[in-house]
Amino acid sequence: SAEDRIAVNMGGTAPPTEPPAGIAGTGITVFAQVSAHSQRKAAPPPPPETFGAYTTKAEGNNGVMQMIGMLVQELDKEMNVAEAEEKDAQGDYETLMKDSAEKRAADSKSLSEKEAAKADTAVALEKHTEDKASASKELAATNAFIASLHAECDWILQYHG
Repeated sequence: SAEDRIAVNMGGTAPPTEPPAGIAGTGITVFAQVSAHSQRKAAPPPPPETFGAYTTKAEGNNGVMQMIGMLVQELDKEMNVAEAEEKDAQGDYETLMKDSAEKRAADSKSLSEKEAAKADTAVALEKHTEDKASASKELAATNAFIASLHAECDWILQYHG
């Protein structure tokens, strides 16, 4: 049975089996043909021609072996295709990683440049804010001076003019 073959292939021994009793398990141990009368006749003619000499069914086994060979070839072909696809995918992945690294470097450089520009703009804003405050104080002082001059002129015109 299949279980016995598996057991033997896995290193075990086949279980003992009882031998069949008689011919085809019928209990008949001898098959004899008895001829009560012996008659002398001429030898029978040779058998008629048939399909030719007996050949084994090697072709059947060969067919199975061809099928197995075809399966192996198909598997090899699929493995080659899979390896080619793997190489292509690996190349695509490496290209993607290279492009991503370049983009990250460019983005980092751009970010650094923008931060530097922002810092320069902040410094310029602070300087302009200070200049405006200084100019505003100077303007207020000038306006005050003009107002005092105006007041002086008005006094002069009022009392001397």
